[in-house]
This record gives sequence, structure tokens and C-alpha cells, in this order.
Amino acid sequence: MRKRTPILVPLLAATALAAAACSGGGPVVGPTAAPPGSQGPTAANPGALPRNETLYTTGTQWGPPANFNPIREWDSATGTKGLVYETLFHYDPNAAKLVPWLAESGSWTSPTVYEAKIRAGVKWSDGKPLTAKDVAFSYGLGKMATSPYHNLWDWLKSADAVDERTVRFTFSTANYQEWDFNLYSRSIVPEHLWSGRSEEDVLNGVNDKPVGTGAYAYQSHDQDRVVWKRRDDWWGKSALGVEPKARYIVDVATPSNEVAMGMLLQKGLDLSNNFLPGVANLVKGNFGIVSYYDQPPYMLSANTAWLVPNTRRKPMDDPAFRKALASSVDTKKIVEGVYGNLVKAAGPTGLLPQWEQFVDQAVVSRSGFGFDPAKAKKALADAGYKDRDGDGLVENKDGSKIKLTLIVPTGWTDWMEAARTIAAGAKAAGIDVTPDFPDFNALVEKRGKGDFDLLLNNERQLSNTPWTYYDYIFQLPIRKTQNTVNFGRYENKRAWQLVQQLDQVKTDDPAGMKAITSQLQKIHLEELPIIPLWYNGLWAQSSVSVWKNWPSAKPGAPKSAPVMWRNWMELGGFETLTQIQPAAS
Repeated sequence: MRKRTPILVPLLAATALAAAACSGGGPVVGPTAAPPGSQGPTAANPGALPRNETLYTTGTQWGPPANFNPIREWDSATGTKGLVYETLFHYDPNAAKLVPWLAESGSWTSPTVYEAKIRAGVKWSDGKPLTAKDVAFSYGLGKMATSPYHNLWDWLKSADAVDERTVRFTFSTANYQEWDFNLYSRSIVPEHLWSGRSEEDVLNGVNDKPVGTGAYAYQSHDQDRVVWKRRDDWWGKSALGVEPKARYIVDVATPSNEVAMGMLLQKGLDLSNNFLPGVANLVKGNFGIVSYYDQPPYMLSANTAWLVPNTRRKPMDDPAFRKALASSVDTKKIVEGVYGNLVKAAGPTGLLPQWEQFVDQAVVSRSGFGFDPAKAKKALADAGYKDRDGDGLVENKDGSKIKLTLIVPTGWTDWMEAARTIAAGAKAAGIDVTPDFPDFNALVEKRGKGDFDLLLNNERQLSNTPWTYYDYIFQLPIRKTQNTVNFGRYENKRAWQLVQQLDQVKTDDPAGMKAITSQLQKIHLEELPIIPLWYNGLWAQSSVSVWKNWPSAKPGAPKSAPVMWRNWMELGGFETLTQIQPAAS
């Protein structure tokens, strides 16, 4: 998965792969998939799937499926969480509310006690009933030190099955914002199949025979695909009144965006969640390809791309220098030149458009920033960074040379070009920045250890709350290895206290949330520990040759998320599967 991971990961242990740019897929041929244009099994290919009942997707996996383990939210096969394993709730970003799923309801019965009522009649794919014990057990897996949601148990005291359908969660501290996030993020697994597993197997087991409550069951997989088959006995048909339309879903791992583009045009793919340059030509041409918008930016926004300075290194430890650096970045040039207007420039706060109500415009007008080379040069001079040797580049206050490196993963062509643009703007302002493109794994190691000057990052996706955004920026304490948050190692105890206070504001109290996010924005814009640049798109290009009624901004069209990315099924991805229709009808 490329610059996309799913969604969020404070809590999400290793969703450091969460991204938003490119991904791949391979040719739709072989024993489990019909070739483009095929309408079903033939004598030459008796195992082919009927094309008019099969949805072909790509854009999450780059290679063979690693596992079918829903606990591994960052690298499990596409659909493991969402198609097979389900969560208590979904979250609707448009309505800004939780949607009952495995839980038919949930509420706070006291300031520190939350009870969820589990739906009756839900069955695992092996025929056994889902009970409150399965839910309590699943959340209890977080007690394992290696669990990606282990920190939940820093403030969750117990998860108990009160009866067959009631689960009671008791907290030492009620983190309301974070709890809502957990309600739609944690996969529920069957206790009767998982209770005997070791901690090693829970976290690292392949789980090659997944048994879930979801609308699909595992059918097969190969080196370049996973095939899921719809369950005719899925509980949601009667309880929710919906059903995904495709009998089969084949998620294909493509080796490059070019391959994905070719397959989409040849009608071998129905949904590409890759970053595909030139989408305007696809959408406006006679290719039968659609996107959410039919004009720039074409895509919904998924996450914010930031320039992250290492605040433990000089001169990035100086807010004045960071502000000057921010003023040197020509984001418009990146949006137009690198992305062809497929993304939107971020506002100074970096809060996604879906969180616009929380942006304090008064704070932005006082402390915001924008591209202004003259202002950048003046800010550097005023802060004591001067060009002492006449080479056009400023030195540190002590006269030592400033030579900074900006790292992004090799092969991430859009970010590589963006890095070049950032470096050129910095040098024009007098700051020596050189882009460097290490291997992704090498970059992750450097990032975690703090062995960098500057990097681009977009770890946090859209969620139910801006708390996840500020948790990324300000989380303390700083650890020896920072795997998912605060890569710049910025320390501000007051900001972290505010983030924790925000977490404890009830999610139905937007006024209380705004009072705290306003203070956080003030600290962010005065200190700039990270520099928001642009909003990455929720990359989605769909073919209407086999399936139609894709989500769109057009009146009457579905407004869900047209995406199969990990951790997005619960944010509208699954709903999209229930709303598309066979094109033939």
C-alpha cells in the first residue's frame, strides 16, 4: 500500500504505511478470474468467474497478500477487515455520526461506563452465533503488549459480557473522542476460534482460514489477487436492509500505476484506488471512467501531507526558522505542476475539509502562513540566519553551514517531485535543502529513530474527530523509536495536555471541542512543528462498463467513499459496495 494506510493509527500500531498516492495491480487472468470481456466460465477456462457478477478492484496491495489477520490492520489482505471481519459501528463522515453495525445501539450509562447492545441473529460464517462474549474477548486482546490497540487498556479497566447481547466497558478515564474511534475501528473475532492462540499468533499469525460475521467469505488467493465470495446468509440483509451487489470481489495487486491504468481502460478493472496522473483526460474523454467530481480536484480528500522538521536538530529546533521554511514552500506549484490539480492546497491548520467547522479563522488570520519568499528571507534575517559568505545561502547563528536533506521514499514519484519543488523554493529563500530518496524500509527506520532533517508524511487519515490529528502532532512522551506519531520529536507539554483534554470532551459537544482545538491551532501556527502542504486525494477511478451508480457529487448519486483501502470500509467503503448497480440492468 502506498502513501495511504488506512486510516489512522495512534492506536493503529503500524499503520505507518497509511498513505495516499500510488499502488498497483496485475493482469486479470488466471484460474480465479475471467479475462476482460468474458461473461463467465468457458470450456477453455472453466474456473473463470462470471464477469457481470464480479467486481475487480486494485489500489491497496503491491504484492502477494501477506495475511488474513484482522488484528494486523496495516498489512492484512484487502477486505479482511470490512468484508470478513466487522466492527461494532461504522462512521459516516458526511453525517458525522456513528452508524450501528454489529451493535444495534450503544450509550454511556454513567460518565465512565459504556454499554453496547449486540444485534440478535448475527452468525459467524461457520454457523455459530455472535455473542457479547466475542466482543468482550476481542477488545480484551488489546491487553497483549504487542496488540496495536494495547494503549486502549491504559484507560479501559474492563470489558464484560453482562448477558448474551450486552457488553459493558468500564473506564478509569473516559476518553470519549478516542472511544468513538475505537467503536468503528476494532475488528470483532470469534472467541471459539481465537481463545487458544498465543500472543505471537494473535499478532503475527497468517489466519489463512478467516471466519467472520461479514458479507463475504474467503474463496481463494494467488500471488497477485484475493477472491472473496458473498455470503447468502449475511445478517445485514435483513437487519440493515442492504446487500453488496457483487457476488465476487477480486482484489488485484498491480505492479505499477501504468498497469492499473491499462487494466481500467481495458475494462479488466472496475475500481482503481491508485493515484493515476491524467485523470482529467480519463474522466472527460470517452473512456467510461468516472471519479467523485467531474472537475478539479476530482477526488474527495483523505489525509493531509505535511513537511515534518526534526525539531531535535538545528536549526529546525527554532520556530522562527520553521516559519521561514514554511513561507518558502510554493504549494500552488505542487498542486498544479505535480498533481495537475488532483489535490487541494491545505489550509494553514491542515485540518481536512471535513473538519472545517473546527478551524478558528481568527487564529488563522493572525498566525497563518502562505507562500511568500520575501517574508521567508526577512524572517530568516530577523532571526539571525544570514548569508555570511555570499553564496546565497544562510548559515546558522553560530556561522556554521546549514545543509538539510529532505527524504521521501524512492518510487513515490509524486512526492519525489514535490520534494524537488520544496527544495528549490527553500534555496530561493536562502535555505540549503537537498531531496533524497531512500528505499521505503530504510526511510521508515530513519523516521522512527529520528535520523533525518526533513521528511514528507501523511500518517493520519480522515476520522471521526480532529483529536486524531492533534494526537499525531503533539503526542508525548517521546520514545526512543517513534513509529506512528510525532516523528519530528516536538515537545510541548501544554499542547499535549490540551490534546488529552480534547479526548475527554463528549463527541456530541462541538462547542467544547472547538474551544480546545482553537488553542491547539494557536500553538500549532505559532510553533509550526509540522507544516501542512496539501490534502491527498481519496484516489478512486471507476469504470462504468460492468458496474454503475458509483459515488459522485452529482445530485441523487451515492455520497459514500468509493474505496477499498484498509480501514476505510467502515468509513463508507462498504456502503459503496451496496449502492453500485450492474451496468447491464
